[in-house]
Amino acid sequence: MSIRSIDNNFSVTGQIKQADIPAIADAGYVAIVCMRPDKEGFFQPAFDDIRAAAEARNLAAHYLPVVPGSMPVDAAKQLKQILRETEGPILAYCASGNRCTMVYQMAQQAGG
Repeated sequence: MSIRSIDNNFSVTGQIKQADIPAIADAGYVAIVCMRPDKEGFFQPAFDDIRAAAEARNLAAHYLPVVPGSMPVDAAKQLKQILRETEGPILAYCASGNRCTMVYQMAQQAGG
C-alpha cells in the first residue's frame, strides 16, 4: 500500500487486500471507502470480502464504485455525506487512488 494523505482526515491508496486491514486499523483509520467496481481487475478482491475483514476490525466500510472516465456526481454527493458523518480518518481506495482524489475534490465542491 502506498497511502497518500489528501487532508488530515482523508487519504487514498490503490487496491487493498483483506490482509491490509489490520495495518489500516492500526494506522488509526476508522472507515474505508471502495471506489473500484468489483471485477474491474484481475485478482481484485470482492468488496464484500474487504467489508467483512474491515468490520471484523471495527472499521466502517462503504462501497461507491466509480467507473473510470465517468463524472461521478452521485458518488461525490455520497462521499460528502460519509465525510460529514464520519469522525476520524478515512482511507479511500481504487486502482491507483486517483479516482478517489477526483471524487473527494468533487465532494468538496458539491452543494448540500
